[in-house]
Amino acid sequence: MVNKNEISASAAGTLSLEGELSVNRLGFGAMRLTGDGIWGPPRDRNKAIAVLRRAVELGVNFIDTADSYGPNVSEELIAEALSPYPKGLVVATKGGWTRPGPGQWTHNATPAHLRKAVEGSLKRLRVDRIEVYQLHHPDPIVALEASLEALAEMREQGKIRLVGLSNVTREHIERARKVVPIVSVQNRYSFADREWDYVVDYCDSNGIAFIPWFPLGAGRLAGEVLAKIASSHAATPMQVALAWLLRRAKIMLPIPGTSSVEHLEENVAASRVKLNEQDFRSLADVPQLVGSR
Repeated sequence: MVNKNEISASAAGTLSLEGELSVNRLGFGAMRLTGDGIWGPPRDRNKAIAVLRRAVELGVNFIDTADSYGPNVSEELIAEALSPYPKGLVVATKGGWTRPGPGQWTHNATPAHLRKAVEGSLKRLRVDRIEVYQLHHPDPIVALEASLEALAEMREQGKIRLVGLSNVTREHIERARKVVPIVSVQNRYSFADREWDYVVDYCDSNGIAFIPWFPLGAGRLAGEVLAKIASSHAATPMQVALAWLLRRAKIMLPIPGTSSVEHLEENVAASRVKLNEQDFRSLADVPQLVGSR
């Protein structure tokens, strides 16, 4: 077992966002710090705050959230736990969804909504500028360019530093880049769920960070293959799943989320697991998960 005092996200290496921000390549996703259905406050607020503070202690300097997580709850928890923020910590948030109720998500990426969303996130996060602001999902009834033009305008105003995308195709990215520089793309991805392989490759070729969400969810499909590799590395199956992502591309920035300090430490310790080529290929050959949220 790895000594907890030796665990650090820095072992995963670093990634540059548009040459402006440098972050360790193992971040933290703050969605699961909310209540059931990603709705309302957590059952144990103190525990959620402890997870955030421990993440920073472990060298995590990229935390991903969204105004729709709670809604608002995740951003408020981050500010309560970490503000004033330590130097070098990047808190990335997102906008473009609204929440009618637990487990329910509806689109709203109109310029008016995004302007209001950014102002709300600034207030809840207790910052004057959001380091990375991501369009959470293209709105099917709003032109992508209109949504990005609103974000570009707020970038010019100094309210946003860098702009990212989430749940997008290569076409979306190419269209968005004509409006504003794009530093990151966040799509569902894991070794057993590679629908967006071509987007990862595009991001790799263009120096755009790829942030996989649900990076551990498909691990159960690998069965004996995953267990065997994990055993050979004295690691857990989920650590191997994260190690595969880190090896997949240098622009990969996994953000495994949890509401448990113990699981957080386990996830960050994955930064020390180095897969060989055979391990990597064996997992790449696992039958693929299909479908999306």
